[in-house]
Amino acid sequence: MNRPITTLHSWHNTLYQQLAIDFCCKPENVADSQNYFTVHQFLKGRRTYHEKEECYLKIAVINGKLLFSGRPDILAWCEEQHLDTGGEWFFEAKNMHRLNERFSQDGYQIAFAHPFFIPENTDEIDGGDYEICWYDVDTIGQFRGDSRYKNAYGFCEKAPDVLGVAAIRNGNILGMAGASCDSPTMWQIGIDVDPVARRQGVGKMLVSMLKNEILGRGILPFYGTGMSHFASQNVALGAGFKTEWAELVTSKVSEQEN
Repeated sequence: MNRPITTLHSWHNTLYQQLAIDFCCKPENVADSQNYFTVHQFLKGRRTYHEKEECYLKIAVINGKLLFSGRPDILAWCEEQHLDTGGEWFFEAKNMHRLNERFSQDGYQIAFAHPFFIPENTDEIDGGDYEICWYDVDTIGQFRGDSRYKNAYGFCEKAPDVLGVAAIRNGNILGMAGASCDSPTMWQIGIDVDPVARRQGVGKMLVSMLKNEILGRGILPFYGTGMSHFASQNVALGAGFKTEWAELVTSKVSEQEN
C-alpha cells in the first residue's frame, strides 16, 4: 500500500458535486459567489457519517459564500437574515449566539461548526523506523470499543470504517489513522496518536500515508476537526491538506452529541 502519487489533479469538481448532493443544490451553485437556501432532502450519494433522522438546518461556508439546507420555516428566516451575508466572518461568536437563540425557539441548537480540509499536495512518505501495519474492513473490527482509537474509527453503520494504518514500535501502536466511507466519492480521515509519541510527526506521517492510499483508489479523502483544535489542524496542514470549507450542523436540544 501507500502507492506514491506523482500528480494530484484538482479535486474541486468532486467536492462541489458532493456538497451539491449534501446541500440539495447544483455543483455550479457551490462554485459561484451567491448564497443558496434549499429545502433539505436525503439524496442518494450524500455523506452519511452519524447522520440524523431529520435535517433541521445545516450551513456550509465555501468560496466566501453560504449554502443553507433544511426545513422551509428556518430557511425562510435564514434567507431574510443572510441573503447577502458573506461567509468570511459568519462563524464569529456573536453570530453563532444569534443563530442559536433562533434555533432554540424550535427546540434545536448548534451541534458543531468545523473546518474541513482536502488534499493540496502529495509526497512519497518514509515510514522511518516504525513498523507500518494496514487494516481493512475485515481487520478493523478488532479495535471496536478501544477508546484509544475513537477518532480513527467511528464504527458508524451508515458510514463504515474501510481502511486504517498504524505506526508500531516494539509491539506498541503509537498512532492510528482510519478512514470512513462517508459517501461513494469521499472518505473521511481521523487520527489518534499515543501521548508518548505526540509532537514526533507520527500523526502527519500516518495521515499522509492514508491520504495517498485513498487518492490512489480514486477517492477524495477529507479531514475535519474543531475550530480551536490547532494540533489537529496542524496535522492536516502538515500532511498536505488545505482548508476548503466549513460546516455547521444542528441537532435537537434533547439529543446527546457524539
